[in-house]
Amino acid sequence: MPVTVKLVPGGTTFEVAEHETVLAAALRQGIHLPYGCHGGSCAQCRARVVAGEVAYPDGPPPGLAAPDLSRGEALLCRVVPRSDLIIEAQEITTITGLRVRTLPCRVARLERLAHDVMALHLRLPPVEALKFLPGQYIDVLLPGGQRRSFSLANPPHDSAHLEIHVGLVPGGRFSEEVFRRMQLGALLEIQGPLGSFFLQENSIRPILMVAGGTGYAPCKAMLRHLFENNTKRPVTLYWGARSQADLYEQSQAEQWAREQADFRFVPVLSEPQPEDQWTGRRGRVHEAVLADYAEFSKCDIYLAGPPPMVRGARQSLLLKGADPARIFSDAFDYAPEVRAALEKAAAAP
Repeated sequence: MPVTVKLVPGGTTFEVAEHETVLAAALRQGIHLPYGCHGGSCAQCRARVVAGEVAYPDGPPPGLAAPDLSRGEALLCRVVPRSDLIIEAQEITTITGLRVRTLPCRVARLERLAHDVMALHLRLPPVEALKFLPGQYIDVLLPGGQRRSFSLANPPHDSAHLEIHVGLVPGGRFSEEVFRRMQLGALLEIQGPLGSFFLQENSIRPILMVAGGTGYAPCKAMLRHLFENNTKRPVTLYWGARSQADLYEQSQAEQWAREQADFRFVPVLSEPQPEDQWTGRRGRVHEAVLADYAEFSKCDIYLAGPPPMVRGARQSLLLKGADPARIFSDAFDYAPEVRAALEKAAAAP
């Protein structure tokens, strides 16, 4: 039997089917709530259960600690109701009018950005267009019901081709296809736009972006949107990677820093190689941010990258006075089957 969920303070109610998560039910009925990774890592869909009982069929998600659970906090992408619920959560009205669509597309260009990063440029049919907000993502739909999520690296005003950045994952079904066998003209099926990580254009606050690895992709979309629409807001991008080769569009970011008076770019390497002759910032990217800023409460903060980076940065920034309502995050988690394969490989002797 379906159960009813009521959102406060807004008062919206909707039904959740048996075994369905709260987030899936809301999105199915056109109710937009904050979310990101769908895997319980990014904590973007965090909300408080005011009344009712919930369960996590797959166990507590990594994005919530035991104290969070004891306070009644829940991640809506993983939680399943066991009774009618009242949940304290804020609907997102900004994306009202955007429709999630499933569309065919063809690979128009394969662009090797680094030894393990490929840009796919996807061309939609001439009669179709995908409306989205800068920073949102799409899912590539695979046979067998699997899907892979990728942020759009292009802004909405330049969407003749959709650009996604695919990182090579050893044994990864889709990434191996992209790097080893994919040909120009290959037919793919995508679904989008997805996610509540997008540029907050109704704000005039300074912008602080913290990206790790291919978390640069949604930041690129937001930066292009700002620059090419001549929006004047102070913006700083911190981009963390292992070595200089992993800063696969460093020259583009440096060019923006020269051309845009309100933009600052800070690359940070955790494991620079001898051949890099690196004289820039070293260490973890969010630690560089913490060292540079004394005040975070007046910034809009965008975090995009691996879940550990996003979680660590968010926790540290909150301790330093950042406004939790002004931290927006997108955790680049692996699909469950890929994550399991990587964990198995890491545990092998």
